Amino acid sequence: MTTDESGRAPARRWHAELAWLPRTAARPSDGTAAPLARDVLIEARGARFTAVTPGTPAASVPPGTVRLPGLTLPGLANAHSHAFHRALRGVAWSGAAGGDTFWSWRERMYAVAERLDPERYFALARAVYAEMALAGVTCVGEFHYLHHAAGGKRYSDPNEFGRLLIRAAASAGVRITLLDACYLAGGFVPGGDPVPLEGVQLRFGDGSAQAWAERVSEFDCDSLGMLGPHARLGAAIHSVRAVAPDQMPEIMAWSRAHGAPVHAHLSEQPLENAESLAAFGRTPAEVLYDADALGPRTTLVHATYLTERDVELLGGSLSTVCMCPVTEADLADGVGPAPALAAAGSPIALGSDGHSVIDLLEEARWLELSQRLVSRRRGHFSPADLIAAATAAGHACLGWPEAGDIVPGAYADLVTLPLDSPRLAGGGRDPLATVFAAGTAADVRHVVASGVDVVRDGRHLLVDDVPGALAAAIGAVLE
Repeated sequence: MTTDESGRAPARRWHAELAWLPRTAARPSDGTAAPLARDVLIEARGARFTAVTPGTPAASVPPGTVRLPGLTLPGLANAHSHAFHRALRGVAWSGAAGGDTFWSWRERMYAVAERLDPERYFALARAVYAEMALAGVTCVGEFHYLHHAAGGKRYSDPNEFGRLLIRAAASAGVRITLLDACYLAGGFVPGGDPVPLEGVQLRFGDGSAQAWAERVSEFDCDSLGMLGPHARLGAAIHSVRAVAPDQMPEIMAWSRAHGAPVHAHLSEQPLENAESLAAFGRTPAEVLYDADALGPRTTLVHATYLTERDVELLGGSLSTVCMCPVTEADLADGVGPAPALAAAGSPIALGSDGHSVIDLLEEARWLELSQRLVSRRRGHFSPADLIAAATAAGHACLGWPEAGDIVPGAYADLVTLPLDSPRLAGGGRDPLATVFAAGTAADVRHVVASGVDVVRDGRHLLVDDVPGALAAAIGAVLE
């Protein structure tokens, strides 16, 4: 980034017709719903906002200010991504009535993982992250477990794949938290003995949590896990199916030493719970609790099949829960107890997981709609709850608590949607509710990430042809 004569980054300015400002908006007198504000002048230097001024007439903004017509929100956080799963969109759609399950889908996923090499993975990840940017995502949590070459052979750089994911995110203009996953077993038999990794799973494993920590420590990160201005390192326990309880303390010790977030898949399938009870005599949530793996820095992904005790453990520890409603529907996983978890104390974040769709507005909508289907009652999450899940809660659980709000000092992330598209027209009385009722990623027109314009008028400014890049990258993987 260039600097001015003082050596500082130059000021950037945007003028939002309407913006969501929960911490800075004054009580409106123009009929909008608080905390929406009109005519907001937003200023930044470098990656951070420096001033946010509602009620600034468009005629008085400084020259060079970028106009943002419509509704402007904080940048969206995709808290759970497996970038290479994007190659499965449509390919793994089952046409057999009742003949497909999560486990048969997993075999297709393994087939894609088996074909990836660094060159193909970089091209795919760059295109996927660019698709996210077009959908308003300014930060992604990449749950990364594809570490090694075929047969588990180590690359000369044992973090080859992790580094290329970080480069791919930078080239697409989004921040990333690389959640490096420890994956040691293919399951556990009754009594607790591990099932050895085999086939493509060998590419995921490091042998032990200590070996995992030694590999991850080869990343050049600072004491807070930062890998650069746009990237930070986190940890992941893949699941209770893949990491034994006695291996978890090593992962948590590394996390504490680096102030790093920790994520884990939790109770996505009934079989996972049954195997955990048979192997360890405890539910997956209880296993993590006993391993001291729950807490404010921990995020549990899915959390679909929970007991009342599980909900108490997650909420009481203030662990975040990342729901991925579209993927959970696509894989026929089920519907998790999101309202009960939120009431118990767990912040709710959102992810697009397997990328059957990359659309955080759709994920937020289905967070509410799925609960309506199972409860036959409306109104579990308000629009304010949904925007918090898609923004502040997601950023915080990825280790970026200074993001997710349009306020001085926060990361300068913005996403703007018009209010005159076919889906959003006529929703002026409650624009935020209208966006979550009917808005889609296709409505996103402008995106700013860390103070840099990444999407303008629906066009990605860093990746010229995102559909073409996706088609070429996926074709190279599936050919």
